[in-house]
Amino acid sequence: MSTGLPRILVIDDEPQIHRFLTPALRAAGFEPLRAERGQEGLRLIAGNAPDLVLLDLGLPDLDGQEVLTRLREFSAVPVIVLSARDREGEKIAALDAGADDYVEKPFSLGELMARIRTALRHASSGRTAETLPDIAGLTLTPDRPDVRVQGELVALTRREHALLMLLARNQGRVLTHRQILTALWGPAHTEDVAYLRVYIGQLRKKLGGGFAAQLKTEPGIGYRLEG
Repeated sequence: MSTGLPRILVIDDEPQIHRFLTPALRAAGFEPLRAERGQEGLRLIAGNAPDLVLLDLGLPDLDGQEVLTRLREFSAVPVIVLSARDREGEKIAALDAGADDYVEKPFSLGELMARIRTALRHASSGRTAETLPDIAGLTLTPDRPDVRVQGELVALTRREHALLMLLARNQGRVLTHRQILTALWGPAHTEDVAYLRVYIGQLRKKLGGGFAAQLKTEPGIGYRLEG
Protein backbone atom coordinates (compact mmCIF):
# COMPACT_ATOMS: atom_id res chain seq x y z
CA MET A 1 0.00 0.00 0.00
CA SER A 2 1.39 3.37 -1.02
CA THR A 3 2.20 5.87 1.72
CA GLY A 4 1.69 8.88 -0.57
CA LEU A 5 5.37 9.79 -0.16
CA PRO A 6 7.73 10.09 -3.15
CA ARG A 7 8.87 6.58 -4.03
CA ILE A 8 12.56 5.91 -4.59
CA LEU A 9 13.45 2.58 -6.23
CA VAL A 10 16.95 1.32 -5.42
CA ILE A 11 18.21 -1.24 -7.96
CA ASP A 12 21.39 -2.67 -6.46
CA ASP A 13 22.55 -6.22 -5.69
CA GLU A 14 24.57 -5.23 -2.60
CA PRO A 15 22.54 -5.98 0.58
CA GLN A 16 24.57 -3.44 2.55
CA ILE A 17 23.47 -0.66 0.19
CA HIS A 18 19.83 -1.46 0.92
CA ARG A 19 20.49 -1.76 4.67
CA PHE A 20 22.09 1.69 4.54
CA LEU A 21 19.67 3.44 2.19
CA THR A 22 16.29 2.05 3.28
CA PRO A 23 16.18 3.74 6.71
CA ALA A 24 17.93 6.85 5.36
CA LEU A 25 15.34 7.29 2.61
CA ARG A 26 12.48 6.78 5.09
CA ALA A 27 14.00 9.35 7.46
CA ALA A 28 14.25 11.83 4.57
CA GLY A 29 10.55 11.50 3.78
CA PHE A 30 10.64 8.98 0.93
CA GLU A 31 9.11 5.56 0.43
CA PRO A 32 11.93 3.16 -0.51
CA LEU A 33 11.43 0.33 -2.99
CA ARG A 34 13.99 -2.42 -3.44
CA ALA A 35 15.24 -4.51 -6.34
CA GLU A 36 18.41 -6.59 -6.49
CA ARG A 37 18.26 -7.49 -10.19
CA GLY A 38 17.69 -5.53 -13.36
CA GLN A 39 14.63 -7.49 -14.51
CA GLU A 40 13.00 -7.07 -11.12
CA GLY A 41 13.74 -3.34 -11.24
CA LEU A 42 12.15 -2.98 -14.67
CA ARG A 43 9.00 -4.76 -13.44
CA LEU A 44 8.79 -2.43 -10.45
CA ILE A 45 9.22 0.64 -12.64
CA ALA A 46 6.46 -0.55 -14.95
CA GLY A 47 4.10 -1.59 -12.17
CA ASN A 48 4.78 0.87 -9.36
CA ALA A 49 5.76 4.09 -11.17
CA PRO A 50 8.47 5.24 -8.74
CA ASP A 51 9.31 8.93 -8.60
CA LEU A 52 13.05 8.30 -8.94
CA VAL A 53 15.41 5.36 -9.53
CA LEU A 54 18.85 4.80 -8.03
CA LEU A 55 20.54 2.39 -10.46
CA ASP A 56 23.73 0.44 -9.88
CA LEU A 57 25.59 -0.38 -13.09
CA GLY A 58 26.94 -3.73 -11.90
CA LEU A 59 23.91 -6.03 -11.66
CA PRO A 60 24.00 -9.84 -11.76
CA ASP A 61 21.43 -10.47 -14.51
CA LEU A 62 21.43 -7.38 -16.75
CA ASP A 63 24.07 -4.76 -17.28
CA GLY A 64 22.95 -1.48 -15.74
CA GLN A 65 23.34 0.23 -19.11
CA GLU A 66 20.84 -2.23 -20.60
CA VAL A 67 18.41 -1.59 -17.75
CA LEU A 68 18.66 2.14 -18.44
CA THR A 69 18.12 1.66 -22.17
CA ARG A 70 15.07 -0.56 -21.61
CA LEU A 71 13.41 1.68 -19.04
CA ARG A 72 13.84 4.72 -21.27
CA GLU A 73 11.68 2.93 -23.84
CA PHE A 74 8.63 3.34 -21.60
CA SER A 75 9.46 5.70 -18.72
CA ALA A 76 10.86 9.20 -18.18
CA VAL A 77 11.46 8.58 -14.46
CA PRO A 78 14.58 10.40 -13.18
CA VAL A 79 17.53 8.02 -12.84
CA ILE A 80 20.62 8.57 -10.71
CA VAL A 81 23.38 6.11 -11.50
CA LEU A 82 25.44 4.68 -8.65
CA SER A 83 28.90 4.28 -10.12
CA ALA A 84 32.32 3.01 -9.06
CA ARG A 85 35.04 5.65 -9.13
CA ASP A 86 37.10 3.94 -11.87
CA ARG A 87 34.28 3.65 -14.39
CA GLU A 88 34.34 7.09 -16.01
CA GLY A 89 33.49 5.69 -19.43
CA GLU A 90 30.42 3.94 -18.04
CA LYS A 91 29.25 7.13 -16.33
CA ILE A 92 29.48 9.02 -19.60
CA ALA A 93 27.64 6.26 -21.47
CA ALA A 94 24.89 6.20 -18.83
CA LEU A 95 24.39 9.97 -18.99
CA ASP A 96 24.30 9.86 -22.78
CA ALA A 97 21.72 7.04 -22.58
CA GLY A 98 19.34 9.11 -20.46
CA ALA A 99 20.50 9.02 -16.83
CA ASP A 100 19.86 12.31 -15.04
CA ASP A 101 22.87 12.21 -12.74
CA TYR A 102 25.48 9.97 -11.18
CA VAL A 103 26.92 9.54 -7.70
CA GLU A 104 30.24 7.82 -7.17
CA LYS A 105 30.62 4.89 -4.80
CA PRO A 106 31.41 5.22 -1.98
CA PHE A 107 29.11 8.22 -1.59
CA SER A 108 28.09 10.46 1.27
CA LEU A 109 24.46 10.29 2.34
CA GLY A 110 24.15 14.08 2.35
CA GLU A 111 25.34 14.39 -1.25
CA LEU A 112 23.04 11.61 -2.43
CA MET A 113 19.98 13.17 -0.78
CA ALA A 114 20.82 16.55 -2.30
CA ARG A 115 21.09 14.95 -5.75
CA ILE A 116 17.75 13.17 -5.23
CA ARG A 117 16.00 16.41 -4.23
CA THR A 118 17.47 18.22 -7.24
CA ALA A 119 16.39 15.49 -9.67
CA LEU A 120 12.87 15.44 -8.22
CA ARG A 121 12.59 19.24 -8.46
CA HIS A 122 13.76 19.13 -12.05
CA ALA A 123 11.26 16.40 -12.94
CA SER A 124 8.32 18.12 -11.27
CA SER A 125 9.01 21.64 -12.51
CA GLY A 126 8.60 20.79 -16.20
CA ARG A 127 10.76 23.81 -17.02
CA THR A 128 10.12 25.55 -20.30
CA ALA A 129 11.69 28.59 -21.88
CA GLU A 130 8.97 30.75 -20.30
CA THR A 131 9.49 29.49 -16.74
CA LEU A 132 13.26 29.44 -16.44
CA PRO A 133 14.50 30.52 -13.00
CA ASP A 134 16.88 33.32 -12.17
CA ILE A 135 20.35 31.90 -11.71
CA ALA A 136 23.06 33.58 -9.64
CA GLY A 137 21.57 37.03 -10.14
CA LEU A 138 20.86 36.43 -13.83
CA THR A 139 17.55 37.24 -15.47
CA LEU A 140 17.19 35.02 -18.51
CA THR A 141 15.60 36.20 -21.74
CA PRO A 142 14.77 33.06 -23.74
CA ASP A 143 13.57 34.91 -26.84
CA ARG A 144 16.58 37.25 -27.21
CA PRO A 145 20.36 36.63 -27.14
CA ASP A 146 21.00 38.67 -24.02
CA VAL A 147 20.76 38.36 -20.26
CA ARG A 148 20.62 40.71 -17.29
CA VAL A 149 23.26 40.42 -14.58
CA GLN A 150 22.15 42.21 -11.41
CA GLY A 151 19.85 44.24 -13.67
CA GLU A 152 22.57 45.18 -16.17
CA LEU A 153 22.11 44.02 -19.76
CA VAL A 154 24.84 41.74 -21.10
CA ALA A 155 24.85 40.87 -24.79
CA LEU A 156 25.58 37.27 -25.79
CA THR A 157 26.18 35.71 -29.15
CA ARG A 158 23.39 33.44 -30.34
CA ARG A 159 25.54 30.38 -29.70
CA GLU A 160 26.43 31.54 -26.17
CA HIS A 161 22.75 32.20 -25.52
CA ALA A 162 21.75 28.74 -26.78
CA LEU A 163 24.35 27.16 -24.50
CA LEU A 164 23.10 29.15 -21.51
CA MET A 165 19.49 28.13 -22.21
CA LEU A 166 20.47 24.46 -22.51
CA LEU A 167 22.27 24.59 -19.16
CA ALA A 168 19.39 26.45 -17.50
CA ARG A 169 16.73 24.03 -18.75
CA ASN A 170 18.77 21.17 -17.33
CA GLN A 171 19.72 22.87 -14.06
CA GLY A 172 20.96 20.31 -11.56
CA ARG A 173 21.77 17.67 -14.19
CA VAL A 174 25.13 16.63 -15.54
CA LEU A 175 25.25 17.24 -19.29
CA THR A 176 28.00 15.34 -21.09
CA HIS A 177 30.18 16.94 -23.72
CA ARG A 178 28.46 14.75 -26.32
CA GLN A 179 24.96 15.82 -25.22
CA ILE A 180 25.82 19.53 -25.38
CA LEU A 181 27.72 19.35 -28.65
CA THR A 182 24.99 17.28 -30.31
CA ALA A 183 22.24 19.63 -29.11
CA LEU A 184 23.98 22.84 -30.22
CA TRP A 185 26.25 21.87 -33.12
CA GLY A 186 24.86 18.54 -34.36
CA PRO A 187 26.12 14.93 -34.33
CA ALA A 188 29.08 15.72 -36.60
CA HIS A 189 30.67 17.77 -33.80
CA THR A 190 30.54 15.37 -30.84
CA GLU A 191 34.34 15.33 -30.51
CA ASP A 192 34.82 19.13 -30.55
CA VAL A 193 35.29 19.36 -26.78
CA ALA A 194 37.96 22.09 -27.02
CA TYR A 195 35.48 24.22 -28.98
CA LEU A 196 32.89 23.77 -26.23
CA ARG A 197 35.41 24.78 -23.55
CA VAL A 198 35.93 28.08 -25.34
CA TYR A 199 32.20 28.87 -25.17
CA ILE A 200 31.97 27.81 -21.52
CA GLY A 201 34.90 30.13 -20.75
CA GLN A 202 33.25 33.00 -22.61
CA LEU A 203 30.01 32.55 -20.67
CA ARG A 204 31.82 32.47 -17.34
CA LYS A 205 33.74 35.63 -18.22
CA LYS A 206 30.71 37.58 -19.47
CA LEU A 207 28.31 36.54 -16.70
CA GLY A 208 30.64 36.84 -13.75
CA GLY A 209 31.56 35.09 -10.55
CA GLY A 210 28.11 34.02 -9.35
CA PHE A 211 27.40 32.12 -12.55
CA ALA A 212 30.94 30.75 -12.71
CA ALA A 213 30.59 29.36 -9.19
CA GLN A 214 27.39 27.52 -10.08
CA LEU A 215 28.61 26.15 -13.41
CA LYS A 216 30.63 23.11 -12.36
CA THR A 217 33.06 21.25 -14.58
CA GLU A 218 32.80 17.47 -14.28
CA PRO A 219 36.34 16.53 -15.42
CA GLY A 220 36.36 14.33 -18.49
CA ILE A 221 32.55 14.19 -18.55
CA GLY A 222 30.78 17.53 -19.02
CA TYR A 223 29.13 20.33 -17.04
CA ARG A 224 26.52 20.81 -14.33
CA LEU A 225 24.68 24.06 -13.61
CA GLU A 226 23.77 23.83 -9.94
CA GLY A 227 20.33 24.88 -8.71
